[in-house]
Amino acid sequence: MKNNFILILSLILLFSPLPSSNKVYSFTTDYKPKKIIVGEDITYVVKYLAFEIGEVRLKVISSTTEKNDTLYSAIAFIDSYYGIPFVDLHQIYETKFDQKQNSRYFKGTIIKSDTTFTIYQFDKTIKTIHIKKGRERTNEIWTDSLYKTDNDYLDGLSLFYYARMRTGLQKKLTVPVFINEKFEKTHINFYKENENQDIDAVNYDIDCVYLDGETEFRGIFGLTGYFEGWFSNDEYAIPIRAKMQVIIGSITLELKNWNRREWMPPKYKD
Repeated sequence: MKNNFILILSLILLFSPLPSSNKVYSFTTDYKPKKIIVGEDITYVVKYLAFEIGEVRLKVISSTTEKNDTLYSAIAFIDSYYGIPFVDLHQIYETKFDQKQNSRYFKGTIIKSDTTFTIYQFDKTIKTIHIKKGRERTNEIWTDSLYKTDNDYLDGLSLFYYARMRTGLQKKLTVPVFINEKFEKTHINFYKENENQDIDAVNYDIDCVYLDGETEFRGIFGLTGYFEGWFSNDEYAIPIRAKMQVIIGSITLELKNWNRREWMPPKYKD
């Protein structure tokens, strides 16, 4: 599904072409297992050059148990601000994924005067991906096809959560993703070193772990090529800041607000 805006990761997942020249590093000694919390609701401001151009809101809706596996449902709302001259974008992405973040269901909706949607349904039992594409208002379907597959795949939004659950590891992983009706790959480098990040939402440096990587496709939010992300160095792995390449250039996502009173971004200590 081809889009023209900013990722997880979701997503999951979050990112820019050049590393910052003023990074501060320390080292974390123990890996902290990560949690997905139902009810999580976090919002990011999207910045392009000196301009704030929109917001991304990510919510974990529910969890269910099927055949001894926990399935999570999450949703992402992407909205540009009114009056931005070079972008007018309103999109919704929905995902349902298992404990390994392999996708069971994905829906992408592009909201405009003639709203369209794309749905992927992943059936592990018969090893297929059912694809439907159409128009919301008239319920017109112009694509209804079945792909055969022998592997598990992530979708563009479950990829964001895949990355979150593995932050703080010292690993390089290549991840299979089904996106734009194609079998693609994302390369992610996870690091265990601590880094400090500062954002407008808090008045102190935040303790983070870092990842970077590269996509071989144009993903949701318009992500393409190289990306970077900083996540809270705790069991929740909340994305703090991300930089990425999209069609309009390099953009930044920065944590703006969150709904969990018991959580605050962890303070960085030298």
